[in-house]
Amino acid sequence: MTPPPLPPAILLMGPTASGKTAVALALAERFPVELISVDSALVFRDMDIGTAKPDRATLARAPHRLIDLISPEESYSAARFRADALAAMADITAAGKVPLLVGGTMLYFRALLHGLAELPKADGALRAEIDAEAARLGWPALHARLAALDPVTAARLHPTDSQRLQRALEICQLSGQPMSELLAASECQPPPYAMLSLALLPADRAALHARIARRFDEMLLAGLDGELRGLRKKYALNPELPSMRCVGYRQMWAAQDGLISYPEMRDRGIYATRQLAKRQITWLGNSFDAESFDCLAPDLTDAVSRRIEHFLATASRN
Repeated sequence: MTPPPLPPAILLMGPTASGKTAVALALAERFPVELISVDSALVFRDMDIGTAKPDRATLARAPHRLIDLISPEESYSAARFRADALAAMADITAAGKVPLLVGGTMLYFRALLHGLAELPKADGALRAEIDAEAARLGWPALHARLAALDPVTAARLHPTDSQRLQRALEICQLSGQPMSELLAASECQPPPYAMLSLALLPADRAALHARIARRFDEMLLAGLDGELRGLRKKYALNPELPSMRCVGYRQMWAAQDGLISYPEMRDRGIYATRQLAKRQITWLGNSFDAESFDCLAPDLTDAVSRRIEHFLATASRN
């Protein structure tokens, strides 16, 4: 007996400032899709400006699932995302529509497609040791150590990406194995969908960098400083929480505490966003089999729409 055809689903991936949201909104007007956010920053309530969260009018026109799930005091994991995303996809499919997952958190996309490794739990004492070494030697020195222990993971991490370097070194020491090997060994069956994976990538990195700088300045003009001050009054926050490690909030926190000047905050925020985009592009090149579209092309939305139209027509015939 021939198994029934798999329902379609679409993944729209890309680095920050690649125009994913605008394309997704246009697609939602053209096709019977429902949007699922794949963004580790958009899960936080009240963090709107610094995360470039779609405004209320946009969300009313094209609702996004997995936005505003938790407070900035809480944490959200890739495992929870996978469970939430699969539940949302099943719900959308049952309603006769197509899940369109859009975002730039590549770890979440990877977790959805390949499952999650059974990684050792965080060890506070070991993390304190790693942080003390970093304070003494600098994170680039610890990045070099990770490169000797786990070259695959080190290759995709920036030498100053303290949060991820700390976790990768912690896993190596607790498990005795590189994190990359544990992740590879954990791969499971993909979700029961016919997937179309699309990547929005820049043909010109300099043009993407200009977009990033422009968008960061727009966030500052929109009131990022006031938003963070309000968050600090409303919630019990500290700069080590995942929410406050988000690009923009981390730099603004340092400026508000007088650790850096506001002009330096702007420069650091733009630089950190560029580094984030670089990591996202590296992930897309190394970890996903996706069809690429130039995110700077004037006909980007039409080109993506034509591909999706063909994909959905083929899926309906199978």
